[in-house]
Amino acid sequence: MNMKNEASEYEAIQQMLLNVGVQIYEAEKTQCWLDWKEFDYTLSYNKLYFILDGEGWLKIGDVEWYPTPGQLILMPARTKQSYSVISNRPYLKYWSHFSATVGDTDVFAWLDVPCCYTIADTDAMTKLFQELVDTHHTNSLAARLREKSIMLDILSRILDDSEPQIHSDKKEDMGRLHIVQQYIKDHLHEEITLEQLAGTVHLHPNYFIKYFKRHFGITPQKYLSFKRMERAKLLLRTTQSSIKEIADATGFESANYFSKTFRKEVGYSPSEYRNNI
Repeated sequence: MNMKNEASEYEAIQQMLLNVGVQIYEAEKTQCWLDWKEFDYTLSYNKLYFILDGEGWLKIGDVEWYPTPGQLILMPARTKQSYSVISNRPYLKYWSHFSATVGDTDVFAWLDVPCCYTIADTDAMTKLFQELVDTHHTNSLAARLREKSIMLDILSRILDDSEPQIHSDKKEDMGRLHIVQQYIKDHLHEEITLEQLAGTVHLHPNYFIKYFKRHFGITPQKYLSFKRMERAKLLLRTTQSSIKEIADATGFESANYFSKTFRKEVGYSPSEYRNNI
């Protein structure tokens, strides 16, 4: 992959992860039993195992694993899986069932990441999983937010250990989405219509909205607004351009409309933002 493609893929992954939504279905600490086993099944959610002790066997897709204590296993949704004991020392493990979605697609359907991780700081990971279990069993609104935060912390450590790539079967979709991203970047100073965006990838506007949201988790209009604000904030931080010049550079019809939109999105007027920075 050349540098340009790597940069566009990285940008697309970043945009997806900005909009990822996490839901926890189960979180437990379990001593597995001697007849712990199941073969060739698939699930609609992801699984995480953090091995504390014991021995066992897993198969994820076509690859077999024999995880050892201190290893974290990711079992992606809709992937054929199997597991079994291999001795009289079955696993003691933390485990969680969860979804991590962008739009209506699981993020691991997009991202090609390893299934097995050797955790350097096992004490920190043990603490995170125990907090996840405790929080999942706490019946409060704050706990529902807290468990999402803990899972995102765990997943961020996975991504720290390996640079995610796009699955090969998603490369065509990624190419299409990059065309749209690049068009927006190149024409941000202009008025951009939905029809123009849909036309860059030869899709009907109505279908294009669904297609874009399915992959990025937000509508193309919302993405365009996000990019306008991102560019405006950069110009406010790094240049002495006037508010009108920045409004022109980011595709707003007037400085007044730009200022109103900026305050609504950011919470400050453009001048206040510049002064605070």
